[in-house]
Amino acid sequence: MLGLPDAITVALFDLDGVLTSTAVLHRKAWKTAFDAFLADRAGGTDGPGFVEFTDQDYLDYVDGRPREAGVRAFLAARGIDDVSDETVTAIGTGKNEMFLTALHDGGVSAYPGSVRYLNAARDAGLRIAVVTSSKNGAAVLDAADLTQFVEARVDGLDIVAKGLAGKPAPDSFLLGAELMGVAPAQAAVVEDAISGVQAAAAGKFGYVVAIDRHDGAQTEAMRAAGADVVVGDLDELLPA
Repeated sequence: MLGLPDAITVALFDLDGVLTSTAVLHRKAWKTAFDAFLADRAGGTDGPGFVEFTDQDYLDYVDGRPREAGVRAFLAARGIDDVSDETVTAIGTGKNEMFLTALHDGGVSAYPGSVRYLNAARDAGLRIAVVTSSKNGAAVLDAADLTQFVEARVDGLDIVAKGLAGKPAPDSFLLGAELMGVAPAQAAVVEDAISGVQAAAAGKFGYVVAIDRHDGAQTEAMRAAGADVVVGDLDELLPA
């Protein structure tokens, strides 16, 4: 009925890009923050060493990861290894300030297909938790009017407080399953980031649903990372 195996009693949903459109806000804020940093190093956007931050950079190095881990992964990919911890923090903080401004300006909404799925899941008795690397998880859920569906939440604040490894490590999803009182084999994970799919596979969860909102561009990579099924929107799992 929900497109999941019968043994699944709990679903652990990532937030940005799975339930809400905030992934777009994150990507725009990251681009602004990284391009400013790269332009400063290159002496301007017309400097010989300037190469702008791209949508593919977001998907490869930032999407799904804790904030500072994403900064370090992207800089490492560009061969930039001479920045201080303070600079890494400053890049991430600047990005978050831009994201919060967009959030407060009404830039968040829930995907209609995701809302349909959440309603169907609740009606069918599937228990729902959210596991996100974002430190703004509670604010995003409230802004999108999704808090009503969520029994438990693990977010970036919990990851820091408990010293958990971020995605692609499975720690945050394992905590989500623990809070819901189930073994990983009884839980499905729903993700839109390669790092999140890898985390779910590493945690040996019972079923891994990947959402590719990029016209199929990530589908093969998601399958290779461990997804059991890849869909373009959550309501594709529901009966026609």
